[in-house]
Amino acid sequence: MHHNYSHFYFLGIGGIGMSALARYLVHLGKNVAGYDRVQSPLCQQLEKEGIQIHYQDDFVGIPSDFKDKEKCLVVYTPAVPVGFGEMLRFRESGITMIKRAQLLGEISKKTTCLAVAGTHGKTTTSAILAHLLHEAGVKMTAFMGGILNKYDTNFIHTGDEVIVVEADEYDRSFMQLSPDIAGITAMDADHLDIYGDVGEFEKTFQDFAALVPEGKLYINEKVELKAKKVGVSDGFIHVENLNIKNGLYHFDLSVNEKIYDDFRFALPGHHNLSNALLALSIALEYGVSVDDLRGPLATFPGVERRFTYRIKTDDFVLIDDYAHHPTEIDAVHAATREMYPDARVHVIFQPHLFTRTRDFMDGFARSLAKFDSLKLLEIYPAREEPIDGINSHSLLEEIRSISKKANVEVIQKDEVYAFAKAIITQNTTENQQQILLMLGAGDIGLEINKLVQQLKAENEE
Repeated sequence: MHHNYSHFYFLGIGGIGMSALARYLVHLGKNVAGYDRVQSPLCQQLEKEGIQIHYQDDFVGIPSDFKDKEKCLVVYTPAVPVGFGEMLRFRESGITMIKRAQLLGEISKKTTCLAVAGTHGKTTTSAILAHLLHEAGVKMTAFMGGILNKYDTNFIHTGDEVIVVEADEYDRSFMQLSPDIAGITAMDADHLDIYGDVGEFEKTFQDFAALVPEGKLYINEKVELKAKKVGVSDGFIHVENLNIKNGLYHFDLSVNEKIYDDFRFALPGHHNLSNALLALSIALEYGVSVDDLRGPLATFPGVERRFTYRIKTDDFVLIDDYAHHPTEIDAVHAATREMYPDARVHVIFQPHLFTRTRDFMDGFARSLAKFDSLKLLEIYPAREEPIDGINSHSLLEEIRSISKKANVEVIQKDEVYAFAKAIITQNTTENQQQILLMLGAGDIGLEINKLVQQLKAENEE
């Protein structure tokens, strides 16, 4: 279908999934333009790559070729409100409009599709898989849900033999895909604003699993589905002789009871090791040899905002992570304690969505109470209107009700720097390594960039 159009207009082009598709279409020689609410670093990068983007709701200002029914296809994301002006005007004009997931689904039908689904870990897993295939010389195209460090993009293209995609459960998007081999990382409930209840949520994953040819679905050892299990401790593919040396995991890989030695992986946390094993499984199923995967796994550079070290000294470590669900926060906590067993661990957390904060209030409170100290930013609303009684103060009260010792308060963004400075000062008086984690899926990433710049500027003075 997309081959019939010369022009593509993206509503919400700065979204991580939308921007990868926009880059793909530019690669095909198509004309691409779009709207986004925020001139983010990713949007600025797209503009440098020749994509026209504007940041006001301005249908009149859109070039005429992008309103031509014969030439242009409009791609939108569910994150754009239905009442948004440009969306309404495009609908009235009779131009063809499709969701991002439909376009990705159509692309997935054209070639061998390797898909990674799951409520946590799919971005990291699909990025590891893309890196493994790229380094092993497979001619591939990858659409990733995060910016892959060192590649500095969420889109890799070296050929069309195979595509790597994230299979997104939000809005049942992944049901549009045609996966030839797939992995599922986790099935913890999320997006209950869409699904209503856990049963309906899990049924959608069963429906996705049914799209995958028999024997071609791999799942994390904790996922309750019929498929080939993979995991750190158990499964068709699993880890033997695991230990940590110099902040790296060293292990032997067991594949169908045959042992391959000397594997290394740099991303902390057993959840990330599980993601790596799932990526290895999919690459092996596709036909890459074990020996061609050993080197690439050791050089995986990580994904932006996935346990990303922003400052790392003997005294103070600043880690940036996208964790926005209790299970993800637990995983980051476990990884940090494993790598830094003697340090004090502090967190600044920005909750993401009023509905998610409401639906998992108890889970968030239990996960966040485990840290040595905690600051909460106000909830990042994204696409939502406020919900009465649901805010960071109500989450703070819930944390205090679970742990009387909880060292927690709500702060504003302009107080982040002072908190970080207090932690660094604390280290000099206590002679104990201090770790600061900044967690969340909203705009906290911009605050981290600001903080890093401030601290680095001070050091240079």
